[in-house]
Amino acid sequence: MPLPIEEYAVIGDTGTAALIGSDGSLDWLCLPRFDSPACFAALLGGPENGRWLLGPVGEARCERRYVGHTPVLESTYTTGTGSVRIVDSMPIADGRADVVRQVTGLEGTVRLRHEWVVRFGYGRIRPWIHRADNDGVEVITAVAGPDRLVLRGPRLPRSADGIHEDEFDVRAGEELTFSLTWVPSHRELPEPLAVEGRIEETLRLSEQWVDRCTYRGRHRDQVLRSLMTLRLLTHGGTGGIVAAPTTSLPEDFGGGRNWDYRFCWLRDASLTLEAFLACGYHQEARLWRDWLLRAVAGDPADLQIMYAVDGGRELPERELDHLAGYAGSTPVRVGNAAVDQRQTDVLGEVMAALHMARELGLDDTEDSWALQTVLVEELAEHWQKPDHGLWEIRGPAQHFTHSRVMVWVAFDRAVQAVEKHGLPGPADRWREVRDAVRAEILERGFDPARGTFTQHYDTTEVDAALLVLPSVGFIDGDDPRMLGTIKAVEEDLVVDGLVRRYRTESGVDGLGGGEAAFLACSFWLVTAYAQAGLVPEARELLDRLLLIPNDLGLLPEEYDPVNERFVGNYPQAFSHLTLVEAVQALDLAEGGAVTSSRGAGLPGVPLAP
Repeated sequence: MPLPIEEYAVIGDTGTAALIGSDGSLDWLCLPRFDSPACFAALLGGPENGRWLLGPVGEARCERRYVGHTPVLESTYTTGTGSVRIVDSMPIADGRADVVRQVTGLEGTVRLRHEWVVRFGYGRIRPWIHRADNDGVEVITAVAGPDRLVLRGPRLPRSADGIHEDEFDVRAGEELTFSLTWVPSHRELPEPLAVEGRIEETLRLSEQWVDRCTYRGRHRDQVLRSLMTLRLLTHGGTGGIVAAPTTSLPEDFGGGRNWDYRFCWLRDASLTLEAFLACGYHQEARLWRDWLLRAVAGDPADLQIMYAVDGGRELPERELDHLAGYAGSTPVRVGNAAVDQRQTDVLGEVMAALHMARELGLDDTEDSWALQTVLVEELAEHWQKPDHGLWEIRGPAQHFTHSRVMVWVAFDRAVQAVEKHGLPGPADRWREVRDAVRAEILERGFDPARGTFTQHYDTTEVDAALLVLPSVGFIDGDDPRMLGTIKAVEEDLVVDGLVRRYRTESGVDGLGGGEAAFLACSFWLVTAYAQAGLVPEARELLDRLLLIPNDLGLLPEEYDPVNERFVGNYPQAFSHLTLVEAVQALDLAEGGAVTSSRGAGLPGVPLAP
């Protein structure tokens, strides 16, 4: 059975990412791209579904760390006979896709097991494997359909019962380097990787990127790790930002809430962009904006809520019956049927991110503003329709209050683009729609009896997404209506000190089973506390949340505080970007000078009366 989720590290090359367990087993890798089929899928099944194990035989203590603020992983294993260090990395993409595993003996002698099991097609397709001579050096190649993997190293494993395996001793001072390279199967074998130079370059580029961060407040190291994780989830070639590098890690162990997150949600990408901008990363805004222009080009009525990494639109959802699922959680899904949903909030997040970039000096191009204009015009025609909301419910569409607030945001930022930045557009008409949306929300999305905003217009239930209303400038953080909403969230959604998205028992999402606390919602509560002036409450909750990341500073989608287990897809962009936002919001409330990650604290984004 795969390890607990928190026992996995992530490495990546800004093209794809791999998950490596504390036992040295690489259990998940999709090549050559985040949304490609996995060639190692033991994470969702077992070793027979593909893995690359390089770890000690028998019991060993593992101490892990990233080298500085980079994505290069260093694991030190100590046994009763000695210690060994394994450095895992994926050199930053330059058209190649490589995984490098470097072994160094530190003390005594450690016996290692090397197991290489390739299964293409998400652990289903057994490839044709043979040893080959590559310029006088022996390599192992695995080929099936369009894919070829090449394994190089000083001591290659031998075939045995459908796998390749080996055991050997590593003594102090000995060094061995193994590398894995993906190449299209119709291409010749690639040249060996210049390992040392490429890893040094990866370390140098990563540290240079970190040095650009302008945030200097408390918890800077954790903010930097979150930013680096977000960078790993950003495709360096296309600019697409994935929600997570995994699929079907369950929200409910043994249940069916298992979804594929290896795609680019406009919402998640917009919020990630805001986290980057808030910390001084302006170049990323331009890269993502160019991806957006390509992805949504065409009829504005065809706007999707998510796209493939390259901007592709076809993401059909299907189930993989050959995989047992993580912790027996089935079905295992690839693709995501939510691509066809109506989620009215999405354009609001996009417009908020582009407004923030504009405020920070990234001028619109003719094409980028033309795109925003046609999308806002399309929204003006259809904003009254119910939708499935940011949580992508699979029950009936509703008039979600958060969605309506983000409609208000879309028109508010469009108006400001015209009035503040001199861009062309029908500001008077957009202002009229904005004001009508606001009036509707205050009339139908607020429960005066309880003094709280509601999840949607036809319920008295609350939703953690309501906590973002001050961040987007819809209402002051200390407005009585917002204080009432915070209180209602505390009463209805806080369980064991952390925040759920909504009460699943209400049946709103049309799914069975439950789920754990959603970490982004807990970070939202920190931000809401800070904006309400409830600084001690914000500090107490943030301090607790900052104990949740694993030894490498990584966060999942959800967390089970009772069993102290990570839950859901991992590492999760939403969790890391809201950590960045919450830390900065509390710094601001405590008197620090930081930029708001949502734009409400920026010039020209007035808080609503």
